[in-house]
Amino acid sequence: MAGFFGRLKEGLSKTKQSFIGQMERVFTGAAKVDEALYEELEDVLLRSDAGVQASLALVESLRRAVKEKRLSDPADLRTELMALIAAHLGETVPLARTEGLAVYLVVGVNGVGKTTTIGKLAIFLKREGKKVILAAADTFRAAAADQLEIWSKRSGADIVRQAEGADPAAVVFDAIQAAKARKADVLLVDTAGRLHNKVNLMNELSKIRRVIEREAGGPHEVLLVLDATTGQNALQQVRVFREAAAVTGIVLTKLDGTAKGGVVLGIQSEAEAPVKFIGVGEGVDDLQPFNPEEFARALFE
Repeated sequence: MAGFFGRLKEGLSKTKQSFIGQMERVFTGAAKVDEALYEELEDVLLRSDAGVQASLALVESLRRAVKEKRLSDPADLRTELMALIAAHLGETVPLARTEGLAVYLVVGVNGVGKTTTIGKLAIFLKREGKKVILAAADTFRAAAADQLEIWSKRSGADIVRQAEGADPAAVVFDAIQAAKARKADVLLVDTAGRLHNKVNLMNELSKIRRVIEREAGGPHEVLLVLDATTGQNALQQVRVFREAAAVTGIVLTKLDGTAKGGVVLGIQSEAEAPVKFIGVGEGVDDLQPFNPEEFARALFE
């Protein structure tokens, strides 16, 4: 994990230069801890796409800490804020396990790296000794199943797919039966990422969920894949999928491509579900379980 921490620090360099750089200027430029300092910090958080909810909560927590610890030097607030960011992000929550087949439903709009994320998760789980099967339930996008097939070969995970345009719920049904027959540990389900009609999206995901619930007692996780580079747009996606899919965890990709890594804070607040994995590059090892303390440390060090 030391290797990943190094890649995380490197991946967060754009965020560090802008977001943390602006914070450092607030701390070093202020003569005292006063209302003007708090307002400046709030502005920096908002500009980094941390979102209103997370920004207000962090600044309020910082006010309390300053009062309780009687801090008077603005420079002392740096360490305090790093700890508060880690605390705000909560504890690392592993993927839910079950005695039988674990079914993880993966959702998100097209273009966020959903299928690639599924492939990398398959490799991660295979390294843990799990037998993994992929379900190609995005039957509306011509290349989706083909792309998943490539990741199936790369990861060594079996794939269940049907013809383009097939009923996604039928694909999931077949995949669950295949996973049971082959004594698989995990089934990763790819889904369509169309947002132009929320009603259709909700109906489709509801149908898939009913099949999983009936056949496997799941889904045991609903993982929402988000592209960190889309900033506030990612927060909007959280709102739609939270309502449509009962999201249990977030996978945040492309953190290395944005100067607004503060979006992690906003997503955690908006989703009411923990960030479980983050991606900081194209390599298969660049998707790893999210560690809030390491994330906060990589930002500030």
